[in-house]
Amino acid sequence: KAIAPVSEKFGVPMVEAEGASRSLFTQGYKYLFAVLSTSEQYLASAIDMAAAKSGDPSKVRVAMAFEGDPFSMDVRAGVVDKIEEYGMEVVIDDQLPADLSDMSTTLTKVKALRPDILVISGHSKGAATAARQIDEMKVNVDMIALTHCEAAKVQEKFPKASNGFLCPTQWVESINKSDAIFGSAADWNEGFKAAYPSYTSVPYQSAQASAAVYVWKEAFEAANSFDKDAVRDAIAATELETFYGDIKFS
Repeated sequence: KAIAPVSEKFGVPMVEAEGASRSLFTQGYKYLFAVLSTSEQYLASAIDMAAAKSGDPSKVRVAMAFEGDPFSMDVRAGVVDKIEEYGMEVVIDDQLPADLSDMSTTLTKVKALRPDILVISGHSKGAATAARQIDEMKVNVDMIALTHCEAAKVQEKFPKASNGFLCPTQWVESINKSDAIFGSAADWNEGFKAAYPSYTSVPYQSAQASAAVYVWKEAFEAANSFDKDAVRDAIAATELETFYGDIKFS
């Protein structure tokens, strides 16, 4: 957020790979591009899935618990848009406390009201707390979706509790995508682990960074120039398949 207005002011193109906040892309910036899915999309697909699995989406009852920071509010906005689209009922809409070491108040309400889906976004600490207390309190919900599972290592630390959790990710090594530089997604994944053997699981942020560099390479070659506007236009026209997925800017 600090760099984007500066690059815009001086007309310097930026292809970023880590900032997913929706607010970055509602300012009308013409020089900012990203190879990722923005935050409002993180849990929206869980609502789509709940609607698809139900006989009548309007009868689906949703519990929401979100931290109050801008990122989590962006995630919530995407969920709310989908809930309204399907006419679902919100039975819990809690803002998580600043100290994310205890979610028992929300989870007690979940046990009492028995929603069909529970969606949570509280960054890494919130994901870990949710997984731990869902197990401790024996919370049973048909569908549980939460952000930051990878960063919190939820599957490794809470394998029993997290079985069946829906956790969004920007990239997985099993996708059937490839390119001329990195090869397939699996090739890139193995190459990364060979170069950095301390990683047993490769963070998607690293894949995003490689994809952003690939976009730069293609844009410079297409523009055949270091002129800022020519490069910006070449980035805007990008449409290619990479190991990370298909990249096209709107």
